[in-house]
Amino acid sequence: MKCRRLYTCLLLLVSVFSFSQSKLDTFLKPSDTLNTSRRNAVVLTEVSLGTLTLLGLDQLWYADYPRSKFHTINDSDEWLQMDKLGHAFSAYQLGKIGADVLSWSGVAKKDQLIYGATLGFTFLTAVEVLDGYSAEWGFSWSDMAANAAGTGLYVGQELLWQEQRILLKYSFHQTRYASQRPDKLGDGFKEEFLKDYNGQTYWLSANVNSFVKSSKLPKWLNVAFGYGADGMLTGKNENVDNLFISQNRQRQFYFSLDVDLSKIKTNSRLLRSLFDVFNMIKVPFPTLEFNDKKGVKFHYIYF
Repeated sequence: MKCRRLYTCLLLLVSVFSFSQSKLDTFLKPSDTLNTSRRNAVVLTEVSLGTLTLLGLDQLWYADYPRSKFHTINDSDEWLQMDKLGHAFSAYQLGKIGADVLSWSGVAKKDQLIYGATLGFTFLTAVEVLDGYSAEWGFSWSDMAANAAGTGLYVGQELLWQEQRILLKYSFHQTRYASQRPDKLGDGFKEEFLKDYNGQTYWLSANVNSFVKSSKLPKWLNVAFGYGADGMLTGKNENVDNLFISQNRQRQFYFSLDVDLSKIKTNSRLLRSLFDVFNMIKVPFPTLEFNDKKGVKFHYIYF
């Protein structure tokens, strides 16, 4: 009797889950034609989230620093340009999200690129303006150029190939430098993930089969070229409070393999959506590193 009840409960749970997944898959399916209710919901959500985020930054972040007249700065030589790659990555990923949700709404391709793919550039421009009114920072034209490059990488590929053959990805590993300057490089994994440029690597991950058609190669196989930097405690190679005299800064270049999760076949739209989210992270693989300090170095697995 107990076994029969257990079997019935399990069968009921499977049925409910299957029904729920079916409903979710239907919801996640992109519309073939313009769905005005979806489009309006997307626009309203983006405007609301963007406004709330900017207001939150203004009150919770910038309020802790003195205000100033609008001014510009030239920070193009700081952090060995790792911060610029961070701008390009953010603009690319936000633009991709903006275009994807408009595609889900059935918006025409042209409008996806005009109003969706520029989401990252628009939002980051607003953040840059806030920087311009802060005495601690300033409006940076090199940041704006990096934002434009990230947006251009997405839009350019859509115009040229109607797909993203080259993905801009990110990976991270913790370093010993954050503990020396936790105020600048982060205190704990969550902060270091965003602030410690020494542990960040940005990758151009190209899908092999998109360029060289071959039935012998997996459709999801990518080759990845990465850039990182190490030995940085400050933006520039300078002495700070007589603490950091020699930082032993170096650029690092990487070659590795990767996985394009969007190329993995699945009938589940939920899985496709999850693959789309996690596709911004470089999959760990054996990696070759090239730098001007140690020459060539092999990593059995690199994050």
